[in-house]
Amino acid sequence: MAFTWTKDLETGNAQIDSEHKELIQAINNLLVACSSGKGRNEVANTVDFLAQYTKTHFAHEQVLQQKYNYPDFVNHKKYHEGFIKVVDNIASRLKAEGPTIQLVGDVNMQVGNWLINHIKREDVKVAKHIMEHSK
Repeated sequence: MAFTWTKDLETGNAQIDSEHKELIQAINNLLVACSSGKGRNEVANTVDFLAQYTKTHFAHEQVLQQKYNYPDFVNHKKYHEGFIKVVDNIASRLKAEGPTIQLVGDVNMQVGNWLINHIKREDVKVAKHIMEHSK
């Protein structure tokens, strides 16, 4: 199931929203490759991208949180660290097992669903805090 960018995913912060769209697009590209029988070939590229880009994106978010003294910074950073472990685990499994159907499914379920839920529950709070304190 592909992920659709909807209004409830918008944080109102252009940088954060743009980076979220990149992450969602990478997952959707993998799903498109799967539906055309090319998922096993594309999973390594997607996992590599996600492993690198999530770290970059989280670093950007954390800089903004610190700049605007986000009160839940410590917990938010822990969420990011946990997610990085999930992506790193998928990358390790890819190296050990190869591009299995289960692995492709885990990218969709574990990574995609986590990202959507995190945006809706946590990142919108961060963006709201930034908007309120940047005036």
